[in-house]
Amino acid sequence: MVYVDLLLQGLINGFTYALIAVGLTLVYGLLRILHVAHAGLFTLGAYLTVTVTEASGSLVLGLVVACVAVGALGMAVYRLLYEPMLGKPPFVALVASIGLFILMEELFRLVFGPYGNSFSMPPLMSRLEFGPLGMRSGEAVVLVSAIAWLAALGVFTRYTRIGVGWRATVSDPVVARSFGIDPIRTRYVCFFIASALAAYAGGMVAVLNNLVEPTMGTVPSYKMLAIIVLGGLGSVAGTLVASLVLGVVEAFGTIELGRWLDRDSIAFVVLILVLMLRPEGLRGALR
Repeated sequence: MVYVDLLLQGLINGFTYALIAVGLTLVYGLLRILHVAHAGLFTLGAYLTVTVTEASGSLVLGLVVACVAVGALGMAVYRLLYEPMLGKPPFVALVASIGLFILMEELFRLVFGPYGNSFSMPPLMSRLEFGPLGMRSGEAVVLVSAIAWLAALGVFTRYTRIGVGWRATVSDPVVARSFGIDPIRTRYVCFFIASALAAYAGGMVAVLNNLVEPTMGTVPSYKMLAIIVLGGLGSVAGTLVASLVLGVVEAFGTIELGRWLDRDSIAFVVLILVLMLRPEGLRGALR
């Protein structure tokens, strides 16, 4: 039963990683930009969820406000930061994104305080029992909602005009434009969805940990880069699989490797091994 519990915890962590990393993959697939500031949007989503929930008493409202507000901010980041840099070498946008992430962390310290915020009455803390298995209701919500989010994203990209336009723009922007697809609108939609996913993930991490602090996006930012490399840069399916693999490997790694490695270090060990053995990641294996 210990291993079943570890598998369950690994899947919970993996789906949480997927909510963040899929957004990063969407942006990279569309613009070939490593959007490191995505981790700052994740943190902002957590802060907004706690703040609005405390003010209104409704976690649902807190998550909705966080997703909409951070989604809008994501579009602003594209318009003000990335769009003027589209004709420049990729490292220029990467450096700017890292700078924005650092700026956001400092703003969080100034606005929300340096010591972290938490719920006065933590939501979704009740225990659910499924025979010999058990989990907190918050963990169950993460599993179910993450699957729902990712399924909805798959339906959106496959069966809606905007989603098909996004896929076409990723494959060949010139041909997509010749068929009347507006690349500007596609990019705005991409940033809104990616940022909303990050905000939701931040809100649910705040629920699970009952703690939000200015630097909570630092470690996820490193892990997300590891995941999208493992998944094959720009591959949504690869990113999903890589997120789940990393979550499960971390869970079991704490038992087997805990004496030598911190859990967060395992992601980078996996990244190094992938770069050595399969630099293209999982992209080829999933075709």
